[in-house]
Amino acid sequence: MDNRQALGSWLSGPRAAAEDMGVDFGYPGQQLGLPREGPGSVARFGRRLAAVALDWIGCQLIAYGLITGGDLAAAGNWTLGLFVALTVLTVGTVGFTPGKRILGLRVIAEDGGRLGFGRVALRTLLLALVVPAVIWDRDGRGLHDRLARAVQVRI
Repeated sequence: MDNRQALGSWLSGPRAAAEDMGVDFGYPGQQLGLPREGPGSVARFGRRLAAVALDWIGCQLIAYGLITGGDLAAAGNWTLGLFVALTVLTVGTVGFTPGKRILGLRVIAEDGGRLGFGRVALRTLLLALVVPAVIWDRDGRGLHDRLARAVQVRI
């Protein structure tokens, strides 16, 4: 191995170095029995982030315009409260938030069924903390999804 290969493996990270040595990690969702692409496959990070952003912006507009009467300083806490309520109610009943529905996503249990309200509440509270949502596994699931035994899939 020359120095360029060593430097490249260091910059690429441990996964790329392991793949160069022949380790097969499979595709996201393979361990869960999900398809590689299309409906039922694991939702990618960009689409999940866009769905959360749509939900957050919607909650922020409601908090700013309807609840606080235009008080920007007070809208922040209301936005978080509305976001938590929206997520628990919509994911707990239909399996998706408005933002997830617009982008073609659904939250399901690892076994393919629906999540109960307890698991939805746990997942939502961890999502509101943000940190668990930005730590994810090789299937692309955030820590909040892993702890709630949930997965976001494409519809």
